[in-house]
Amino acid sequence: MSELLTVEEHRARILAAVTPAPTETVPLADAAGRTVAADVHARHDLPGDDNSAMDGFAVRFTDVEGADATSPVPLRVVADLPAGTSDDPAFGPGEAVRIMTGAPVPSAADAIVPFEDTAGGLADSLGTVEVLRAPTAAGAFIRRRGGDVRTGDVVLSAGERLGPYALAAAAAAGVDRLEVRRRPRVAVVSTGSELVSPGTAPGRGQTPDSNATLLASLVAGADAEVVLVTHVTDEAGTVDAVLAHAAEADVVIFTGGVSAGAYEPVRQALSDRIAFVKVAMQPGKPQAFGALDDGRLVFGLPGNPVSVAASFEVFVRPALLALQGRATVDRRRARLVASESWRTPPGRRQYLPAAVDLVAGTVRPATAGGSGSHLAASLARAEAFAIVPAEVSAVAVGDAVDVMLIP
Repeated sequence: MSELLTVEEHRARILAAVTPAPTETVPLADAAGRTVAADVHARHDLPGDDNSAMDGFAVRFTDVEGADATSPVPLRVVADLPAGTSDDPAFGPGEAVRIMTGAPVPSAADAIVPFEDTAGGLADSLGTVEVLRAPTAAGAFIRRRGGDVRTGDVVLSAGERLGPYALAAAAAAGVDRLEVRRRPRVAVVSTGSELVSPGTAPGRGQTPDSNATLLASLVAGADAEVVLVTHVTDEAGTVDAVLAHAAEADVVIFTGGVSAGAYEPVRQALSDRIAFVKVAMQPGKPQAFGALDDGRLVFGLPGNPVSVAASFEVFVRPALLALQGRATVDRRRARLVASESWRTPPGRRQYLPAAVDLVAGTVRPATAGGSGSHLAASLARAEAFAIVPAEVSAVAVGDAVDVMLIP
């Protein structure tokens, strides 16, 4: 195929091939980073009782509504309620109950007076108390039962990621097990006879293999499971051998070996099984994707590190999230203003590693090297990809630019 596909066309082909992974039920403690497969409903009201929002005194509002510093209202303290108690003490006019934050509000009370609105505060809070400042109204400082959620309410929706806040919400709603999607199993394969392991001093014509490290981290960051990280040379048979070794994987990602050169092992091994295309983007023009007969999804990405990073964000990460049934598969975006000028490639959408200042609302190239796909070290400074449309030939200072934010 010689014509250039748009980013949207190639992405649509990929996502159309994705079927969400099977579901499984796991304990709450094992659910971090997983994707909810079914709506999660609250098992009880939250809060479960009317409870106090402050340390202070449960009172009858009519007893204290006129209290101020010049006309304090004395009350007799008849009970003490710590958090966790089930007591519901009765009390009458002119009386109060000392209460701690979170404790159930007595049935006879309709307001809370915080310690700081009394004469003695906590230090003089048993026996009698003088109220120096009246609550604003009946119901003051009372958290009502079910004020957060009611029994049966949807706490988490299918497709949500179970981060710390979502897990806490499930726990608070009484849920201890969750139905989630299985994590996709991913094999990462860098190709190229020129690659040497990190830490090995490269000789003439050699270069450290940063792609394997980059991709393994990106895959893990997409909440998928890395089951294999390996490197193959450009020799015939290496691609088929690694595919056989990665039989348990749901997804295999190759870097390098997909262009039109003489030593392209991925293209030579898989040209009759997956599609090799050119996409109107820079970096990342040569791409490969397809499903093998056994259902495994295979990605072939360019070999230069910046191309790998951009290709992963645009094509692979959305597919991995779709496999997990994620409701949102795209990174957050912002529209910022260019604080520096740069050139863009004609006829191709640019994904430029960029540095951003969200306070100032600005974006600039991550390094002075521009968008060269070989600039592996520049990725350390990238906080985003600036996305410049294919019809734009240059970005000037002050131009508005769409930005895809990355961690």
